[in-house]
Parts: sequence; structure tokens; C-alpha cells
Amino acid sequence: MTFCIISHVIHTAKDGKYFGYGPYIKEMNIWLQYADKVIVVAPLKERKLDAIHLAYQHPNIEFIPVPHFSFTSFSNMLKALWVIPFIFFKILKAYRKSDHLHLRCPGNMGLLGAWAQVFFPKKIKTAKYAGNWDPKAKQPLTYKWQRALLSNTFWTKNIHVLVYGEWPNQTKNIKAFFTASYAVGEPMPSSSKILNTPLQFVFVGSLAPGKQPFYAIELVRALNEHGISAELAVYGKGALESSLSNFIQENKLQNNVVLKGNLEAEALKAVYLDAHFLILPSKSEGWPKVVAEAMFWGCVPVATPVSCVSNMLDQGNRGILLSMDLQNDCRQVMDVIQSESKYAFLRNNGIVWSRKYTTTAFDEAIKQLMES
Repeated sequence: MTFCIISHVIHTAKDGKYFGYGPYIKEMNIWLQYADKVIVVAPLKERKLDAIHLAYQHPNIEFIPVPHFSFTSFSNMLKALWVIPFIFFKILKAYRKSDHLHLRCPGNMGLLGAWAQVFFPKKIKTAKYAGNWDPKAKQPLTYKWQRALLSNTFWTKNIHVLVYGEWPNQTKNIKAFFTASYAVGEPMPSSSKILNTPLQFVFVGSLAPGKQPFYAIELVRALNEHGISAELAVYGKGALESSLSNFIQENKLQNNVVLKGNLEAEALKAVYLDAHFLILPSKSEGWPKVVAEAMFWGCVPVATPVSCVSNMLDQGNRGILLSMDLQNDCRQVMDVIQSESKYAFLRNNGIVWSRKYTTTAFDEAIKQLMES
């Protein structure tokens, strides 16, 4: 079987292998074990690789590079209009010689892939919508187009659209799904964790406006101002890195907040094991892996109730749901800190729930999709 991937993820070639964003590649390697040949249509760029990047693990990969494009400015729009016909032709060509079409959405490449699949109604297809599928969520117009096209059973046939969360009034091709990071057999964290000070908080994710890392810093600062000794380690890189560094310096928070950069997935296990809380004040998510990962290792999530996060945290029974009102959120965290039993309740519930979503369960779910 020839398996074709349409992805907006920027890739890098090195030593005959293709590298990309680690969590995405790790997931795709599970899909690829059921394919004889893999065709990847995605942007390719020379860049320095770091701990966040992984390589596809498959002996037979054909990579079809296409230009990266966006609609974020007028000049980018003009460039996009120039390259889109070329990319669309490349996608059609890849589809013709493939047996299973796999779209990574939402993204500009996913949108083109969704339009192109209309011409191949009999081919088997899957689409992984890794963003927020909530019909009420505010999203870019291109995201709405993808949702509408993927949901339309007239234009999009023979497909499973994998989304995070269960939503009302969905078409028959929409399937609630999940993702996973760890396998069955991973060691269990200890049955208890002492709330000794300084309390350890972590932020794990890209340092981008949508993830709102500044709010994580403000929350930890507010706790310290209320007399609770707390420290925040920030793991990740991104456009806000220098702004965050300047903010820490200007507000003399060096003793409480540290920027750690990217860290390999294996090393993050120890971070979660040692930390008391994960903070994720994100504006939008699909299935935030860091939330499930934190719970897996006994770290209590403090996250915004976007997409399916409320369900992941069982409406506050497996973590703390942020209101994005700093004083209110500070009180919520303090209430948990001041009650060892409440902290243990949230922590243990999170461990039990997250350990259902292993790579073993994910592998079995993927296998069923590939064989259906």
C-alpha cells in the first residue's frame, strides 16, 4: 500500500532522512508501519536540527517538496496565489499513485489536500484534524473552509475525519479520536507527591502568542506575591523568547522563572515527575499532548477550557480550569495547594485517566483505520 501524507509541517533533509516536528513525526511513524511506500508532500527547508526534531522511520519514502506559503500579509498572499496552482498539481500527481490519502489539518496544505481529494472519491482517506473542532470556536476562515469541506459527505467521500472531542450534530464521517505519547509498561509515578516549597511549575510548548506563556509567568508571580514560594521552568522556543527573557529581567524574576529551551521527549518525563503543576493558558488547542503527558507522570494540569480540555480534565476533577482572570486563577491554585487531599485527588484521577491513552491503544486504533 502506498500511503500519501499532505502536511504543512516544515521538514529538513539530513543524511538521507527527513526530519520534522517531533510529536508529529512520532505519531506518523505509527501510521507508517502499515505502509509499503510513503509519499510526503510538504515544505522542505534547510535549518539546524535540535531536540524537538525527529525523523520518519520507513525504508521507502518519496518526498515531494513544495513551497511554504501563508496569507499573513499582502505580499504573502501574492506569493501564495503564485505557488498554489503548482502545489495543487503536485498533490494531484501524488494522489494518483497512492492508495491511502492522509491529510494533516488544519493548515494551508491541508486545505489544498482537502480540495484535491474531491477528484478521488473512491480512494481510502483519513484526515487528522489536530486543531479545535468546537463548532462555536472562533477560527480563521481557512480553518472553517476545511471543517466544512471535510464534513460534507457529498464532496468528501470514503474518509474518516479524526477530531478531538465529541461534538453534537456531526456527519457520519467524523470520528472522535485521541493521541498518545507513552507505551503500556511505562513505570508508574509514586502514589503521592509532597507539596514542598518552592512549588515547581512547568510550561511546555512553543513560545507563541497563542500559547500565552506570559500568563504562566504572571500566575507564578502572583502566587509568590501571596506568600507561596513557587518556581516556573519554561520549556520551548518561539517568537516570544526574547520578549519573555526581557520581561523576566525587567521584573527581577530570575529567581522564580527560567527559560529552558527545547528538551527531548524522553527527558521531559523527569520534568513532569518532579513538577507539581503544568500551566497551559493556551487560546486554542486540539488535544494538547502536554496535558495528557503531565497527568501520565503525576503532574497536575492548570489549563484553559478550550476544545476538549474540559473533558480531559473532567470539568476540574483531574486538574484546574483557568478562567484567565489572574486573581481568580491564583485563588484556584492556592485552594489546591493548601489542601494535600485535594491535590492528591486531582493528581490520582489524572494518572488513572491518562494511562488509558497509550501508544499501544493508539497503534491499535490506527491499525483498524488502515485496515477498514
